[in-house]
Amino acid sequence: MDAEKIDRINALYHKSQSVGLTEEEKNEQAALRKEYIEAVRRNLRGSLNNISIKEKDGTITDLGKKYGNVGHTES
Repeated sequence: MDAEKIDRINALYHKSQSVGLTEEEKNEQAALRKEYIEAVRRNLRGSLNNISIKEKDGTITDLGKKYGNVGHTES
């Protein structure tokens, strides 16, 4: 998500706290928040998929290969 959209989320939040939002602005805010949350989830998944664990026997388990392609349907 680009900085312009994050700035818009913040502007809508501040407006909602001061004077309130129109229905159109509320819908825009909800859509932007949903997009933001999806971006955070993608980034977190990407980070977690790059984790490797060294097992007690010395082998390396790549968690991205082991679990990375599972569970991408959560809401």
